Amino acid sequence: MIVMKFGGSSVKDAERISSVKDIIINNINEKPIIVSSALGKTTDLLIEAGKNALEGTVDISHLVEHHTTTTSSLGITTECFEALFDELLELLEGIRLIKEISPKTSDYLVSFGERLAVRVISSYLNANNVPAKYHDAWDIGMITDDNYTDAKISPKAYQNIKISLEPLKENYTYTPIITGFLGKCSDGFITTFGRGGSDLSATTIGAAIKAKEVQVWKDVDGLMTADPRLVDETRPVNYVSFEEAAELSYFGAKVLHPLSMQPAKEHNIPVRVKNSYSPETIGTIIGPHENYAQGPIKSITIKRNITLIDVCSNRMLGAWGFLAKVFSIFDKYKIPVDLLASSEVSISFTIDKTEELLSAVNEINEFAEINVLKEHAIVSLICDAKNSSAILDNAFGKLATNGLNPKVISQGASKSNIGMVFEEKDAERALCILHSSILELYREAA
Repeated sequence: MIVMKFGGSSVKDAERISSVKDIIINNINEKPIIVSSALGKTTDLLIEAGKNALEGTVDISHLVEHHTTTTSSLGITTECFEALFDELLELLEGIRLIKEISPKTSDYLVSFGERLAVRVISSYLNANNVPAKYHDAWDIGMITDDNYTDAKISPKAYQNIKISLEPLKENYTYTPIITGFLGKCSDGFITTFGRGGSDLSATTIGAAIKAKEVQVWKDVDGLMTADPRLVDETRPVNYVSFEEAAELSYFGAKVLHPLSMQPAKEHNIPVRVKNSYSPETIGTIIGPHENYAQGPIKSITIKRNITLIDVCSNRMLGAWGFLAKVFSIFDKYKIPVDLLASSEVSISFTIDKTEELLSAVNEINEFAEINVLKEHAIVSLICDAKNSSAILDNAFGKLATNGLNPKVISQGASKSNIGMVFEEKDAERALCILHSSILELYREAA
């Protein structure tokens, strides 16, 4: 049994949903469980409808038009989702009256995207002689905490999902189409996992049923050596480890949800990233082992809009507690740190969350000098960092030739990431220059 997750671009319209139907049919012998995102820009349209309701206007005409046009092109009726639009109108009318969207209400609002999508896809499969049933994720036991907009999946969910779906291993009577991105907390309210959380839904389901493989279907040929929109001559990466995939997603690659690797890693379930526009391509396999057959550098990412913070205090020389004191303040204000380099009396680190930063800075100023530098970016080499000397020798040579110097360099504890901080204006050029190292190393490996 496999899990197949389809992102928004893979189900954005009737043509793409028809292609998804063909992919499902071609893999029907694998007993696929389908996890779907919302159709195309539906989530954005829902957010816009919420904002309009706050301003006094309830209007879902764009949503209705997109979904009715899609179903009409697919040759199915709108009966499968009409009740959801009635429910959505009631919610928006409530928002209009109280003039507020709480995190709980926001999750309820955006949930309609995935809920609409699974009903459309299920109806279309049935119309094409592929028995299918849609499931809202909570129907199969996807329970979470009540941290709305960024919910965490309860450990109990794994057993619930196993009980719900494992009978299909022996008696695959229909193809389940399940909402990604969503769950319900113990109080029965809808929760979401954050943008891109359908990947996490898929790997959680895959782990629960011990799937042969989780396939994440996107609009790219897999994980790439860099963002092809920014860098020329990018190549697909054949294989990355779970740790490398997590680093890639956290430090800027948009292919996978940052937390989606955790269930797959814990339960040793391979994940394959494939292209729904080109299903014959092999894609990228994500698994438990290291493999540097293609070369020691897998990919280079960029994470923009970063704030660099330097903290220095000579008074702390030889004293214990400096690091603890600084980070207890950031913990107090719930400001996470991305990248860190430190010495006995100074720390340099980056953050991408600036709420409450001023309060944290004021407290640190009482015992140390602090310098806040905005408009920076992290360029990360996802690589065999155990051989960092050779990798950095190549990288620094190219950067020096082009007059670029990173502000901070940090090697992650996972030994699969070397991060460099540049001013935002230099970061994209550094990315392109460093990517040339990958191409050279790939040619040598070949």
